[in-house]
Amino acid sequence: MSQIKYHLFVFLACFCTLVSAQQDNVQDKDMLIIELQSHVDQAKLDSDRGNYNSASDNLSKALEIAEKIDDKSNQGKILTKIAKVQYIDNKEDQANISISKALKIQREIDDYGSQAISYNIKGVFHSNREEYDSALDYFKSAKNLFEQEDLEEYISEVTLNKAKVYIALKRYDDAKSELENTIIITKKYKQKRRLSSALIQSSIVSSSLGNINLALTEAEKGLTIAQESNNAENINEAYLTLSTIHENNNDYKNSFLYIKKYNQLSDSLSKAKRKNYASGDTGESINEYKKEYEDLKNQMDEVKAEGNFTRITTVLSIALITILSLLTLSLYKNNNIRLKTNNMLHKKNDELIVAKEKAELASKTKANFLSTVTHELRTPLYAVTGLTNMLLEEEPKEHQVQHLKSLKFSGDYLLTFINDILQINKIEANKVELDPESFNLKNKIENVISALSNSAKDNGTKLHCDYDNGIPESYNGDQLKISQILINLLGNAIKFTKDGDIWVRAYKINVKDNLYTLRFEIEDNGIGITKEKQDHMFESFSQGSVQINRKYGGTGLGLSIVKGLIQILKGKIYLKSELGKGTTFFFELPLEHIEEVKETKVVEVKKSSKMEDLDLSEIKILIVEDNKINQMITKKILNKMGLSCDVVDNGEDAVEQVKSVTYNVVLMDIHMPGISGLEATKIIRTFDKDLTVFALTAVTLEDKMHEFGEAGFNDIISKPFKQEDFEQKLYDVLSGKEVTSSFF
Repeated sequence: MSQIKYHLFVFLACFCTLVSAQQDNVQDKDMLIIELQSHVDQAKLDSDRGNYNSASDNLSKALEIAEKIDDKSNQGKILTKIAKVQYIDNKEDQANISISKALKIQREIDDYGSQAISYNIKGVFHSNREEYDSALDYFKSAKNLFEQEDLEEYISEVTLNKAKVYIALKRYDDAKSELENTIIITKKYKQKRRLSSALIQSSIVSSSLGNINLALTEAEKGLTIAQESNNAENINEAYLTLSTIHENNNDYKNSFLYIKKYNQLSDSLSKAKRKNYASGDTGESINEYKKEYEDLKNQMDEVKAEGNFTRITTVLSIALITILSLLTLSLYKNNNIRLKTNNMLHKKNDELIVAKEKAELASKTKANFLSTVTHELRTPLYAVTGLTNMLLEEEPKEHQVQHLKSLKFSGDYLLTFINDILQINKIEANKVELDPESFNLKNKIENVISALSNSAKDNGTKLHCDYDNGIPESYNGDQLKISQILINLLGNAIKFTKDGDIWVRAYKINVKDNLYTLRFEIEDNGIGITKEKQDHMFESFSQGSVQINRKYGGTGLGLSIVKGLIQILKGKIYLKSELGKGTTFFFELPLEHIEEVKETKVVEVKKSSKMEDLDLSEIKILIVEDNKINQMITKKILNKMGLSCDVVDNGEDAVEQVKSVTYNVVLMDIHMPGISGLEATKIIRTFDKDLTVFALTAVTLEDKMHEFGEAGFNDIISKPFKQEDFEQKLYDVLSGKEVTSSFF
């Protein structure tokens, strides 16, 4: 029992000691934070008084504390303040290094507000060096980050700085716009210093644009606000501006009066700065230097009185001092070179970051442009393919059939081209996601070969498959992307091989645990590729030559898509070819082996007869479409299925129609005059949750599909569509089968 009490006592003592130590650590950290803030506040006072040496010392002490407690946020902010003080104190190289260190930390911790402040200061640095394009880039980045972080009160300083750059470039209209924004924000947040400065700069713009009366009013108002807030620098700037405006207006009396006030205040400010400098460390250092110099002089006088031996010693001492001085000078120069080199590297790094941001914006703009263009192309393409299919089904004259088939081929080609562009865009934007599942690789290869066998027969080409018996058949992976790779490569081989042979091979090159690295080969004995063209075959829009493009067709995007998909699957691809003898494409993929998967081969079934099994007499469908041609096409397709339908051409009418008539299915277009299809569907869902609503639209980008689900659509039918797919979706709904959404 006594031992238990002893151990309990020891445990409680250790626990109390640990808690006490933790409390001490917390208290120590709190004290350090208070000390840090004290140094920062003192640095601000010193800087305002012009005592920059003391300000730098206090900021350096604050930085040491921030590094000691590993406070990254304060480290970045303090480095920004240090850079500002160094720049004011004419230490430009050191200032650039400090601001670059600050930006590095702020990017690491995603401190966007402080990063914006640093960008603004970098812009001022470039502006003062008359590097106006770089300055505007930094100001733009700063403003974007402030807007992103909802820090509107800080934007006024950025817009004021931009206005000063535009004034220097004599772009007065741009400067006027920036100053108007500055004045609005400064009034909102009662920023008197910036408001007075903005009014003074605005008076310069008005004077330059010839509006002297407005310029005088603005400058005098800026002076009044500066005097109320006791801001000496803005008061002095207002005096100089008013003197210049009066001089331009030939009012030399007032011009002289204000320039006199300007000179008096400038002298007062200069004296105050000299006084602050005199109270700093510089005076003491000079006095110490003088004292040391006098001591050295006295010692030299004593040396002169000594004998020859002493003279030799003195000469040697002087030689040693000279050598040390030269060495010190060399080190000083090397240090300056290193500082300039570091400054250059930091500058280039910042320029690269700005360029990266511009490139990302350009990429986003390109993606939006492609989305818009492809949508606008799909809408009329729906009319082309729809009308062509209808004409082919209406028993055209024999001499018209070939023309209609050519038109259908052109429409299908254009649709393939659009889809290829969209897929390339998705790959480049890193928006392709993996969808792994269990599948049988051997069956997958055989199905691809079977699907393309008719195309091969048309070219008189035989297809051969060689699946190595030493590798398993069942794997876990993204089988759809693997199918797309095989279809593209095999289709490419068929296109360029006439009356020849094509071999598809799969074999193992490495195994680790259950991960197999497999190599696939697609070899043909077709026309081959020249060595000059082989290096560019996987680039977008790259083909063998213009003649080959005209003879064999194709978009030039297939191999680029293949390479992108293989890289996403963590594989690699290369080729071997000889002109006139054929081409072999090799690609390697890592695949995870799993237990055997039994797959049933898909048997193609004609679906056109399914509607005949349903009672369609009471079925009603509503078409919501603003394009008259597309209305007619969709209505004819539905009528051929035996379905009755109504047509409206805007979202408002669609809502009213659904309220008054009972429909089984609504086919809703998205982009229409008035309210969009999305808004119309949201309204319909407020009073009818069960109605089946399909989005019949040309929108295809997956990153916007969530909008359809949120609006209440059951599924999407992308225009132009395959008629059998369209009919299958309608059959599923009308037969009571649950609709499987494409975007949930």
